[in-house]
Amino acid sequence: MAEAPGTLEGWFVLHDFRRIDWAAWNRLSEGQKEEAIAEAEAFLKAAEAVSDAPEGSSAAYAIIGHKSDLLLLHLRPDLEALQALESGFSRTALGSLTNQPYSYFSVTELSLYEASARGGSTDPEELLKNPAIVRRLKLQVPDHPYICFYPMNKRRGETVNWYTAPIEARRAMMRQHGETGRKYAEQITQMVTGSTGLDDWEWGVTLFAREVLPIKKLVYEMRFDEVSARYAEFGPFQVGRRVAPGDLAGVLLGR
Repeated sequence: MAEAPGTLEGWFVLHDFRRIDWAAWNRLSEGQKEEAIAEAEAFLKAAEAVSDAPEGSSAAYAIIGHKSDLLLLHLRPDLEALQALESGFSRTALGSLTNQPYSYFSVTELSLYEASARGGSTDPEELLKNPAIVRRLKLQVPDHPYICFYPMNKRRGETVNWYTAPIEARRAMMRQHGETGRKYAEQITQMVTGSTGLDDWEWGVTLFAREVLPIKKLVYEMRFDEVSARYAEFGPFQVGRRVAPGDLAGVLLGR
């Protein structure tokens, strides 16, 4: 039986994707639009200020393409706080004009593959004293202007099965994978969240980027790492740009 590596967990994460009913939005009067924008801005400001919880982080993004229009990204210590944020936005005038084409619930995660390499120990209690590891598990959303999110699995097919590979082989492949990612550390901040038993995929990957093109280059180069080439399965990709609360009017009014 293959050995299961330990994991360290931090904050729970909700990727709340919304599609706006533009026909309903266009039927609103100018005054109703202004009120809806002001209410949504206040909601986003409060979320970004984490006024609802003792700690956490939030940000909003305008998504390009047909899959969704907005992403509200929230990190909080517990599921209940995320549920309150999700339902709180739905109760706003703008939220009532949206549906959820997709959402993703997960928790920030570091496998002991990576944590031991970073922290020089295999003891979870010791690792959680390391500030660099704590920053990964309690990530403050960076102010990078672009985001890319995608879910992924490790294959369990007839030819290869990640979960039956020896732990040393898995550790070596993940080490190589991490080295590829570190080449882009100045351009991209990565957040890996675990979702086995929590959502339909096993992990969510969120890339916060200074420019759009490095996202493509990083994901492409990582496809050649053995762990991706042999074992990875990817879900849909969603890409967007950061929207500060005060910029929401520009998104909604096309300015």
